[in-house]
Amino acid sequence: MRLLRLLLASVACLVARGEVVAPPPVGLKVLTAGHSFHVWMPPLVAEMAKAVGIQGHEQLAISSIGGSMVIQHWNLPPERNKAKPVLLAGRADLFTMAPTFLPDPGIENFVRLGLEHNPRLRFTLQQNWAPFEDPEVWLKPVKPKSIDRDAITVAQQRAKHDPYFKLIDQHVRELNSRLPAAKIAVVPCGEAVLALRAKVIQGAAPGIKTQNELFTDVLGHPGPQIRVLCAYCHFATIYRRSPVGLPVPAQLAQAPEAEKLNRLLQEIAWQAVSEHPLSGVGK
Repeated sequence: MRLLRLLLASVACLVARGEVVAPPPVGLKVLTAGHSFHVWMPPLVAEMAKAVGIQGHEQLAISSIGGSMVIQHWNLPPERNKAKPVLLAGRADLFTMAPTFLPDPGIENFVRLGLEHNPRLRFTLQQNWAPFEDPEVWLKPVKPKSIDRDAITVAQQRAKHDPYFKLIDQHVRELNSRLPAAKIAVVPCGEAVLALRAKVIQGAAPGIKTQNELFTDVLGHPGPQIRVLCAYCHFATIYRRSPVGLPVPAQLAQAPEAEKLNRLLQEIAWQAVSEHPLSGVGK
């Protein structure tokens, strides 16, 4: 009885702190198609799944095309197409995708094909952050050679991102209405990135002094902090549980104040996912 009381007290303490305490779920077999804001995510999520004791998590294939719409992955010839064979075999439990421009007919094409061969297949779409700090710049022939992201306020970030956030939500709602079995979930990486940048502006992000250091180039490719943050968003959406309490991933191990930063990224990711109406996850 004394041992049982100690165990229950420990569990209660972890629950109060919002940390991972539920028995680990069964691992999923995952298929991924996306671009350079997305395809680095699978190894990070696999590391997180292993750390929490999830057995059987497996990345089946990754279809990677820079700057791609999902339809580009669909249109790949058979000898180069990594996604279709997995779906035709009904092997995947989950298909993660990352679109750029919407609407994107490739999403519906893959959903229909996947459900035809596995009615229980789950789907996620990654909500991105704006390339070049402005989605419209992507379409312009001349791109900026540099961007001072520290000169950009929270309000300015929000003004550029909100139309895209609304567009992806609208697209997912339309698809889910037309294909009820799909239940496509949105992974709100973009919202999480804005929240992290707001913390940096406030001076409340351990070890991060500037917004500029979150990105590796003018386009907006993510540094390790954003990669880990986005991976936590995917972990939370995929396994429908808080990432708070997971150990520091290898990519952050050498970062200043790694433990505190890791905890902040987990909390931001869980808030973004648990509050997003299309993530499939609730608090």
